[in-house]
Amino acid sequence: MSGRAIRNIVIVGGGTAGWMAAATIGRALADQDVSVTVIESAAIGTVGVGEATIPPLLHLNQLLGIDENDFIRRTSATFKLGLDFVGWGKAGDRYFHPFGRYGADIGALPFHQYWLRARAADPAAAGALTDYSLPSKAALAGKFCRPSPDPKNTLSNIAYAYQFDAARYAVMLREIAEAAGTVRHEGRIVEVLMRENGFVRGVRLERGEVIEADFFIDCSGFRGLLIEGALETGYESWTHWLPCDRAIALPCEAAGDPTPYTRCSAHRAGWQWRIPLQHRIGNGHVYASAHMGDDEAEAILRANLDGAPLGEANRLRFTTGRRRLFWNRNVLALGLASGFIEPLESTSIHLVQSGLAKLLTLFPDRDFHQPDIDFYNRQTTVEHERLRDFIIMHYHANQRVGEPFWDACRAMPIPDTLAEKLAMWRRHGRVFRVDDELFGEPSWVAVLEGQGFPPERYDPLADALPPEKLARLPAIRAAIARGVAAMPEHGAYLAGAGTIGTAPPRAVPPDTLAGLVTTHTGSIGPAVVRR
Repeated sequence: MSGRAIRNIVIVGGGTAGWMAAATIGRALADQDVSVTVIESAAIGTVGVGEATIPPLLHLNQLLGIDENDFIRRTSATFKLGLDFVGWGKAGDRYFHPFGRYGADIGALPFHQYWLRARAADPAAAGALTDYSLPSKAALAGKFCRPSPDPKNTLSNIAYAYQFDAARYAVMLREIAEAAGTVRHEGRIVEVLMRENGFVRGVRLERGEVIEADFFIDCSGFRGLLIEGALETGYESWTHWLPCDRAIALPCEAAGDPTPYTRCSAHRAGWQWRIPLQHRIGNGHVYASAHMGDDEAEAILRANLDGAPLGEANRLRFTTGRRRLFWNRNVLALGLASGFIEPLESTSIHLVQSGLAKLLTLFPDRDFHQPDIDFYNRQTTVEHERLRDFIIMHYHANQRVGEPFWDACRAMPIPDTLAEKLAMWRRHGRVFRVDDELFGEPSWVAVLEGQGFPPERYDPLADALPPEKLARLPAIRAAIARGVAAMPEHGAYLAGAGTIGTAPPRAVPPDTLAGLVTTHTGSIGPAVVRR
């Protein structure tokens, strides 16, 4: 076996994806005789607009030994409790997609079924779904704290993620990778060298140096220098479901205390992101070129900034979809090289993390066992398709009648997998998580309810809950309200003890919380291919 082990790995492209791969592989293979090389060119910029994340990133940082307080300081990060959606139902509507579940376990069914039963009986008494979400109420109040160590405290199960400067995060990852032995080569790749069996042998840099390896990870951005340029893997477009194909990114000066959430505001032919960091606000406008010109899209973005623009606008073109194979022969694609699903739910960095986790579970030797590769591709395809469906649902379930772009999204045919899910929701409010998909029942409920797409009726088994248990709903809302009141302001938490110590929140009396549960769940440039 040792004679067939992978000895050399080359990562083509730096940026967040490339250095995340280097740091993770370097840590996982620390005791193995494996060399890791990153090839990147300082003359070629990365897309670098992904700054918002979802909770699983906390686990990666822990794996890499990153101290959270140091991470917050060095990346100018803020905390994130979820996403604020403006105008996605009807123009002017607003709803919140939180990290975490709703309410408490008061019966065998998901909590939202009992809330639907209560709403059917008395909408005013049932209250809004958001009232049963601690992250939602805290985020919209501008509050944040880390989880309390007291399991009886309402605040013990806070789920959160980060909003950070991705370029600064890449610097941290590079330091970790290089400390583990990763070697960085500066230069532009001008030639890809192939073996007779169709595998990649190596790459030639513009100064003539040839770097060979057993295994290659393509983090070269949209172009996919190896996965597409060399191996001609193919690309499956999803633009018939996700018609936005342009984005303009433009940061601006910070304005006031940063909010502990990302905002996604719908516009005439797309949407705008707002990601507050400590030192600036990240902004961008994602839109469909068939419905809006570039200049108009930039004008809309500039008109909706909170502060003065910083630098020039960065215009991007993309095709939503995925590579037909994520792992082809001895090349595995990560990040933009593997495909692109627009950043509506902040999943781009997570897909890199997930791809690395699968790779380490199925790490090859130099024989590159095809069943293992096939399994990786199947699992990754399902993951991307389920995530694709979740993003399509945001567009399809809109209520913006009379606007051509949104009318077309509402009327378009949708994937069978999504159609089945929506049919089950529409009848009895049921949501089932399948194939270990990323977004579970609370997320689907948040978006569908938030966008005015309610079910016709609730699950009939919800009627089996005794009335005295249903009567606990006001107590759950009250406990959440007390928990939010006990939390510090997000800006103060960042500026003070929040980035220095654990700063536990004020205690909420445990005797009022019985049964309350709030847990959840770079481009490389022109090159020729030599075969």
